[in-house]
Amino acid sequence: MKRRTFLSHSFAAAAGAYGLGSFPYELYISEKKRFANDRVMLGNTGIEVSRLAMGTGTHGVNRSSNQTRKLGVKGVADLLYKAYDDGVFFWDSADQYGTHPHLKEALKYVPREKAVILTKTHATTEKEMKADLDRFRQEIGTDYLDVVLLHVQTRADWPEFKKAGMEVLSQAREDGIIRAHGVSCHTLVALEAAANSDWVQVDLARFNPAGVAMDDEVKVVEKVLRKMKADGKAVMGMKIFGAGQLSERVDECLQFALAQSFIDCFTIGQENHGEFQDLTKRIPEASVRG
Repeated sequence: MKRRTFLSHSFAAAAGAYGLGSFPYELYISEKKRFANDRVMLGNTGIEVSRLAMGTGTHGVNRSSNQTRKLGVKGVADLLYKAYDDGVFFWDSADQYGTHPHLKEALKYVPREKAVILTKTHATTEKEMKADLDRFRQEIGTDYLDVVLLHVQTRADWPEFKKAGMEVLSQAREDGIIRAHGVSCHTLVALEAAANSDWVQVDLARFNPAGVAMDDEVKVVEKVLRKMKADGKAVMGMKIFGAGQLSERVDECLQFALAQSFIDCFTIGQENHGEFQDLTKRIPEASVRG
């Protein structure tokens, strides 16, 4: 095992939800600075996104989230617009977060073709999926959606269980209603199923240096994500700060995520413009810290 890989695994194993060990910054230095507003390709989808996605679903449940509760429709829209002004144009939403109307408000200020909109559905059947696609587009005020994910998959057999809905999404992509489809996973067996599925174009995966709020330990998840990337799938990171449990180690977590060649981009939930500005400052500094 290479020294960098060994140390990263050892570091993750020694770390825990209450803090990390001594982080080997020198092992995760990028060749050049990376920025939140870097434009990167989302796997083989042909969709260009900003490296940072604007997460709108912190503690999102029952069509509500920290963002909706604290900021309201206008506040979330302003946050998205200000980020767009700084070159961050990837918006991460979900039916579960209740943020579609907030995106619609933001589209009053941002040209639709200039924003990349990702949303997520719990639909399973053909009828449910068709209804969701129609409702989502109406709620957001758009004719098309860029990326639609099956939300929070945990079953090993989800590709069979969700087959009818997946076929609707495949046809929707052919018809130009969506541009790409994929899945967000919350167990190792679901993640492995995603890696083995030809249908998955985009995978939203939990990844951080301590293995907190992840599907398994870092080295296990990394192996699966590397396979996904090698097969042409887009890998989008989430839970970069371990669902908030690593919030005191933001720089380490950012540097770790930025150094992974198999992660195209990542989403982070920001609840005000100050947090966004802080992230846009920390990201380039973290990418080259030694």
